[in-house]
Amino acid sequence: MQVGKACNDNIMGEKIKKLKKIRLHREGTDTLVWSLIAIAAIALLLWRLETKIPFWLFVLVFSAIYGVVVNFFRCPIRYFPQEDTEDIVVAPADGKIVVIEEVEENEYFHDRRLMISIFMSLFNVHANWFPVDGKVKFVHHQDGNFHKAWLPKASEENEHADVMITTPDGTDVLCRQIAGAVARRIVTYAKEGEDCYIDEHLGFIKFGSRVDVYLPLGSEVCVKMGQSTTGDLTVIARLKRNQNI
Repeated sequence: MQVGKACNDNIMGEKIKKLKKIRLHREGTDTLVWSLIAIAAIALLLWRLETKIPFWLFVLVFSAIYGVVVNFFRCPIRYFPQEDTEDIVVAPADGKIVVIEEVEENEYFHDRRLMISIFMSLFNVHANWFPVDGKVKFVHHQDGNFHKAWLPKASEENEHADVMITTPDGTDVLCRQIAGAVARRIVTYAKEGEDCYIDEHLGFIKFGSRVDVYLPLGSEVCVKMGQSTTGDLTVIARLKRNQNI
């Protein structure tokens, strides 16, 4: 019996540790608080009706919706498990790989680049991480349209925020946060001239969208189309060392 109790205690301890590693992102504070107040107020009004059916239907539906929104604003504490991150490119977001292709990038590089794109659904964590260690070369926000994020034209035509990062060996990596048909607010924490590291937050996109990473040709792709990614943990590519030397 003591052995069984010890096992149960260990399992409970692991669950508590996992819960401690999950928090809510500060970008969701206002949304969650005001949504809860609105739901509570409407529920109170419905409770005063003679029939309780509208009340219970409302509570059932909006509890489920609120649960999805809470899940969306999760901000798990993550650390990349390897110490050597010199050529590593990690996924900047949770989601699914929707593009792996060579493209002509004419805004900054004016040459061909390898683009890897991650689409985030409403059910993914929407915090964004720096994909590489280095220094932020510049941050640029571009207004635009709100096409569906998985469409090819979304990368250039949609509202987006570009963060150019120069790695310690001089390789430039572009990370692009893209707004979608639903997501219309991009938050970027990266600041020009600051050192940045894997494990740090680059920004946040509200309510489903996409992140593109532009890498030099010759980078080794470590993911495949349709693969699920975990931000700050999934290795999506390895850079060819000394690209600009």
